Amino acid sequence: MDIRRTILWMIFSFSLLLLWNNWQVHNGKPSLFGSSPTATQTASSTQTPAATPADASVPTTAPGTPAQVAASDAVPGGNNQPANASEKVNIKTDVFDLTFDTLGAQLVEAELLKYAAPGDSKLPMVLLDNSASSVYLAQTGVIGAPAGASYPTHLTPFKLVSSENNLTGDSLKVVFESETDGVKVVKTYTLHKGRYDIQVQHDIYNLGTTAVTPSLYLQLTRDGNDPSDTSSFYSTFTGPALYSAQDKFQKIKFSDIDKGKSNYIKEADNGWIGVVQHYFATAWVPTEGVVRHNEALRVSDNLYAIRSIESVGAIQPGDHKVVESNLWVGPQDQKAMSELAPGLELVVDYGWLTIIAKPLFKIMTWLHAILGNWGWTIVALTFLIKLVFYPLSAASYRSMAKMKLVTPRMQALREKFGDDKAKLNAAMMEMYRTEKINPLGGCLPMVVQIPVFISLYWVLLGSVEMRGAPWILWIHDLAARDPWFILPAFMMATMFLQIKLNPTPPDPTQAKIMMIMPLVFGGMMFFFPAGLVLYWCVNNSVSIAQQRYIMYKLDKENAAASR
Repeated sequence: MDIRRTILWMIFSFSLLLLWNNWQVHNGKPSLFGSSPTATQTASSTQTPAATPADASVPTTAPGTPAQVAASDAVPGGNNQPANASEKVNIKTDVFDLTFDTLGAQLVEAELLKYAAPGDSKLPMVLLDNSASSVYLAQTGVIGAPAGASYPTHLTPFKLVSSENNLTGDSLKVVFESETDGVKVVKTYTLHKGRYDIQVQHDIYNLGTTAVTPSLYLQLTRDGNDPSDTSSFYSTFTGPALYSAQDKFQKIKFSDIDKGKSNYIKEADNGWIGVVQHYFATAWVPTEGVVRHNEALRVSDNLYAIRSIESVGAIQPGDHKVVESNLWVGPQDQKAMSELAPGLELVVDYGWLTIIAKPLFKIMTWLHAILGNWGWTIVALTFLIKLVFYPLSAASYRSMAKMKLVTPRMQALREKFGDDKAKLNAAMMEMYRTEKINPLGGCLPMVVQIPVFISLYWVLLGSVEMRGAPWILWIHDLAARDPWFILPAFMMATMFLQIKLNPTPPDPTQAKIMMIMPLVFGGMMFFFPAGLVLYWCVNNSVSIAQQRYIMYKLDKENAAASR
């Protein structure tokens, strides 16, 4: 019994440690467990940037250097633009309401029409923005001009060439063009019906008399603020991220960029760069097989950029080259993202539990295809998991039921031997042998299930499918907290009932702590998404039913044996 209590204390202490660690990480403090393997890489796996002018894949350090690209107060080549160079262009599809700025032909606002704004279901979700309260932009440009010249960048005036502003068929092309210092850039955004990926094509023309060797950058600029719906009770990542076949998925913290401590792959010929926040992401996907230079930097106070720069190669006079890429702006739709680029679905980051979490998510999507409701999907998935683990749960509940039966005898032994631990332990072990009780039998089966339950927690927390998804009656959004707090109250009640079904700890202090736990964890659930609380309510209810069934069977066996 002492061993069993020790394990329970370990699990309880570890749970508190995880909660404290998540709180620290959420408030910008370092993790108690060190950096995540996906967040940073060792020096051996991180390539150093080849930023010398001799490297053809990286722009030279002449005017138009990448360091100047993101700065809003310094145009490459010193070519300051007039105030009237900026004009807004509104484009609408069935999923987007986009705003482009003719200054740089950059995407400065993106409303996601299928998703509601946090806290207001009547307004669309604004992902990209360029306002006083939020800066989040998608930009591109051409650099590498000789000294005293500049090519069209995101700070160069463009003009709108296309005429259609509304998607009426399956696709819509939005075309901008600009010419400076003998180089003309035609930038074409192709939007598709029902899709959040945007094809972006750059046609680069050499109108001069000598060959040019420009480079193209794809960039995302964002402030360091957390989304407005960020919770203080659970931690989700907001910041730049990138993927490569060599180093896989890597996250970059804003704080690490500030300190100059961010480590990520600098040179690659594959992968993507992006910015991640809870439920949503943006990403540039350059052409596979083309060497590019990745860079994450601090632009100014609370403003950051991540970009990919690739050499276009030499363009002879009168000739032109085409560079194609894809831009994702939207929800973390794992299926669509995985089809767009390898590893893009990893923006839904399950960490070290990915190997368990991804199959769970696939089962969820399969169940949803049958049931058509994400709330009932959670219920069904919880039932399936409890069914799979029933043999382990049955062993655990049987062990706890036996322990509960001998609790009076254990209390008597404690009173008999007092502080003589040696004699008390010997007597308890003898009782275990006589009654055929394994003191660890109630704990080990539960420990085996913990990774699965934690994985399911992260699946439910990270799935954008929960956002705005109703269940029944008062639950209109599984990603928002229960407006009437019915589910958290029910969860607290089921936790109390579970404690009553388990053996009472002989130590009065432990007994009091066990009775406080439902108040602590149940109280936290008042601020958690309803989908997560629904899972715990169903899990607790099924556990109680299974435990009652096992206890009923054990009582029948004991009654038959006593005849």
